[in-house]
Amino acid sequence: MTFAWTIVALVGVLAICWRFLGAYMVAVFEGRTRWLAFVERPVYRLLKVDTRTEQSWQRYATSVIMFSGVALLFGYLIFRLQGHLPLNPQHFAAVRSDTAWNTVVSFVTNTNWQSYAGETTMSYLSQMGVLALQNFLSASVGIAVAVALIRGFSRKGSKTIGNFWVDFVRTTLYVLLPIAFVAAMIFIAQGALQTFAGPAEVYNTLTGATQTLPRGPIASQEVIKQLGTNGGGFFNANGAGPFENPTGLTNFLSIVLILCIPVALTYTFGKMVLSIRQGVAILAVMGILFGGWLAMATVAEGQGNPAVAAAGVTHQPEGNMEGKETRFGTASSTLYNITATQTSTGSVNSAADSYTPMGGFAMLTGMMLGEVSPGGVGTGLYSMLLFAVITVFIGGLMVGRTPEYLGKKIQAREVKLAALGVLVMPITVLVLTAIATAVGAGRAGPLNAGPHGFSEILYAYTSQTNNNGSGFGGLSANTPFYNITGSIALLMGRFAIIIPVLALAGSLAAKQVVPASRGTFRTDKPMFVILLTGVVLIIGGLTFFPAVSLGPIVEHFSHGKLF
Repeated sequence: MTFAWTIVALVGVLAICWRFLGAYMVAVFEGRTRWLAFVERPVYRLLKVDTRTEQSWQRYATSVIMFSGVALLFGYLIFRLQGHLPLNPQHFAAVRSDTAWNTVVSFVTNTNWQSYAGETTMSYLSQMGVLALQNFLSASVGIAVAVALIRGFSRKGSKTIGNFWVDFVRTTLYVLLPIAFVAAMIFIAQGALQTFAGPAEVYNTLTGATQTLPRGPIASQEVIKQLGTNGGGFFNANGAGPFENPTGLTNFLSIVLILCIPVALTYTFGKMVLSIRQGVAILAVMGILFGGWLAMATVAEGQGNPAVAAAGVTHQPEGNMEGKETRFGTASSTLYNITATQTSTGSVNSAADSYTPMGGFAMLTGMMLGEVSPGGVGTGLYSMLLFAVITVFIGGLMVGRTPEYLGKKIQAREVKLAALGVLVMPITVLVLTAIATAVGAGRAGPLNAGPHGFSEILYAYTSQTNNNGSGFGGLSANTPFYNITGSIALLMGRFAIIIPVLALAGSLAAKQVVPASRGTFRTDKPMFVILLTGVVLIIGGLTFFPAVSLGPIVEHFSHGKLF
């Protein structure tokens, strides 16, 4: 009953965010909200940006790549020079080169995959000046790209899709910073740490042992890791630890922070294309997929762990509590982890490696759908719109007419760009997984044999290519092989999708609107919702079913039951 009320409260809060945060973001991106203009103007002067000048999709994409390239170089240098820089109370040495490269690529791509333990690797300067900073900046890039694609649908006969630098600055100043500041105050009030005092030494008078407790500026990083759907934690335990996630309120607020912007962007989309119903249709598909995967995982984890039962512990009244915090319980832990893997967040408050085979299947396949339910900040919306373009193309083939979406004719160029954006992820995941299972350096990573070990490899590349960042937990990933191949997955999953999305935005913006006719396929009706849901499921199933059959599915049946 408590979990049911949690869901009711979550839906209520998200409904408010959808309406009001969504409308607020429309005002931000249309330039009608300027209450931080005194900060905004100096930033533009520093960047030498003329806010009245817009960019073609090529220049917009170039700006994204240039900015990300500078961020990669800056972050890598900080990591490599960490031992000689200030704000390093534990005197950590430089981060190893392959780990430093993988980590900076991970945070610049909004993934936050961590193959190391943060509290024993990164100084305060590295945590704040690279990791927390990129939590803001990489999230802003994703939202900016989504807004550019929305403009592609809303404009007609236009050669431009906005100005990246303006979209980027406004997202950071007006959306991310204010929400993160308020949420950080709540986290601190609830007990999350925020200090520069260095680690604490605790002496146990009974045993005579001394324990070192790492501390640091944690709350400020925690909230933006959730709000920006980043996921990388200050500690290796991530959201399971009380220093990052101290109470039930912060646990619930974390889930709200993860979902609020992806959900609200559907209202922003509907408002900017002058049809709220179009945004509702997209949100409905996201909600159907999210609800289905949450139900699957909740049922699986509520039945108890078959491996624990096989060991003789048959009474598991709370379900599968292996690897979960007792203060959160099975249902709330499952909700947290499914939320994180249905978005590009990747933060966890329980051990994914300890989930039942079908619970792990739900987290894994939630990412394999392309993280569109509701996906990350910006990335979820533009990924779903790629599926929408493919859906109307299929619908057009069914009725024998040129497909249209939001009044724009969907022709060969648009379909090719959408297909490229959708297929980059599965191709990258499957190729890298095949390589890892074929070479000795890859097979040395999993700590478990058989299908579970295969799932650990498959999960790692799925997480990185989808810019999620969560880990299955049983993979020794901090090796040159996994850091280098993982970096390829991270870069492909980010930029090999962003570029087709921006090219699609430019192509659509240049088109004129075609008047609706009696034969127009309505994309704001339940039929479109059903068809779009089906397309997402079919593409995900066709590309990944053989792979998951070798992992969580065969592991599940090895326990001797159907479900």
